[in-house]
Amino acid sequence: MNIRPDRPNPEGLKLLENIAVRLSVEVGRAELTIRDLLRLSEGSVIELDRLAGDPLDVLVNGTAIAKGEVVVVGERFGIRFAEIIDPEKRAESL
Repeated sequence: MNIRPDRPNPEGLKLLENIAVRLSVEVGRAELTIRDLLRLSEGSVIELDRLAGDPLDVLVNGTAIAKGEVVVVGERFGIRFAEIIDPEKRAESL
């Protein structure tokens, strides 16, 4: 077998296909004091660091892999990938 370091080994990748990962979608973030957190009640609104219409971050095991937008699939929410983050940029964030 001729393995080239600049190309992924398809047989090696097969071993990884059944490993479970956690995919999450982040709408935005906010920083609060504990006082503000304790004052939250039903109906409270927290302003996030994103503008309406901004793409959402798609994370796998806490690492951003893409940006996307919310879609409705039947009665459920889904995410449509709008941009895949370059693997080299992903590696820089680790």
